Amino acid sequence: MKRVGSFLKSGAIIFTVALLARLFYLLFLLHSAPTHGSQHFLYGGETGSIAASIASGHGFSSPLSAPSGPTAWMTPVFPYILAAIFKIFGIFTLRSNLVIRCLDILFSALTSFPILFLGRKLFGETAAVVGGWIWAFAPAAIYFPVVWVWDMSLSALALTAALWLCYKIENRDDLKSWSLLGFVWGFAVLVNAAILSLFPGSLAFVLYSRRSRGSAWLKPGGLALLAFAITIAPWIIRNEILFHGQVVLRSNFGLELWLGNNPEVPDTWTWWLHPTGSRKEYQEFFRVGEVAYMQEKTTAAIQFIKSHPTEVLRFQAHRFLETWTGNSDAFTDIWNTKDLALRAELLANYSLTLLMLLGLLFAYRASPLNSLPLLNAVVIFPIPYYLCHTNPRYRHPIDPVIVLLAGYACAQIVRIVRSRIESGNITQHAKAQPVR
Repeated sequence: MKRVGSFLKSGAIIFTVALLARLFYLLFLLHSAPTHGSQHFLYGGETGSIAASIASGHGFSSPLSAPSGPTAWMTPVFPYILAAIFKIFGIFTLRSNLVIRCLDILFSALTSFPILFLGRKLFGETAAVVGGWIWAFAPAAIYFPVVWVWDMSLSALALTAALWLCYKIENRDDLKSWSLLGFVWGFAVLVNAAILSLFPGSLAFVLYSRRSRGSAWLKPGGLALLAFAITIAPWIIRNEILFHGQVVLRSNFGLELWLGNNPEVPDTWTWWLHPTGSRKEYQEFFRVGEVAYMQEKTTAAIQFIKSHPTEVLRFQAHRFLETWTGNSDAFTDIWNTKDLALRAELLANYSLTLLMLLGLLFAYRASPLNSLPLLNAVVIFPIPYYLCHTNPRYRHPIDPVIVLLAGYACAQIVRIVRSRIESGNITQHAKAQPVR
């Protein structure tokens, strides 16, 4: 039994199983639907088009597969990774397709390590291991790195590592550790700009923890901020110069806001109006240019929000539901379809969310302060998607936090049940003893 326990607790084993599960799913998809051809938007969408532009020598530009000039549609890390693969294995070739999907699979499997490190730091070995195994087999964590050529898997890895560092270095005074903290958070933001929303709260937690113990906090905090600023500064400076101060990290917020807030929205968003799916919007983008197009959409979205507040609130309620359950429809509506696959998916999604909430409750009761960065991730990160539009893949960067909290909830439930059983046995044993 000890050998089995050691085997199950091994980070290397969890990583290997997670890697194999994702690779098997990739092989299954390739066998059932072989990949053919090499066309734009066959994989990678806007990030693939930008990567193709970089690899072709035209720089960080053209998100819609035709020359349109410099872009800030995406933050730079993932497009440059994909561009490097295109350079080596060819632009939109089958080999590049397989390589990038395998790399995403590797990112996803590697995320099991910071989940384990963070879990051990906060909740102990059992909760960490349970969270790691949930991640290894979580349907979303298997599906997204295989099916989507996008930054979700790298975002999840970078964000989980950044959160773990916040707890890891709070008792350290060396400047290298604090510089590393700022760099990792800066890198995570350059992978996925939405992660920026979590940096202030996470850094504030670390500094407050140090201050409450009487440790120096101003200098380490300043160094982390400096390292963070140095990391993201080249990208911001580039955007300030090319777009004349109209873009900071990404340019496409106006489009995303409009897609989720316009007269044609049914419940969540109008994906068919995206320039990649609408000829009219595609032509408008090229007619006015990226920045002007995004400004047009921002204006249109704000006007709609102001004039249709009740409808917008309904959209946001549906997006909230979709974020946390994987579907914008009510539980009973899906359950009544009697589709076994949908029912299984529904139960899995609801169970994970409920276990996460229970894990947050246990974590808060154990240590209100230490639970704050996790609460920050769960509450703050999805807010832009409630406002714009959502999809289960948008939540994926915080899925490692969710599965870790679910793992902690499972471990606590087992501990409580076992404790009650043992106390019951002791009581029964005491009653069975003869009175002397």
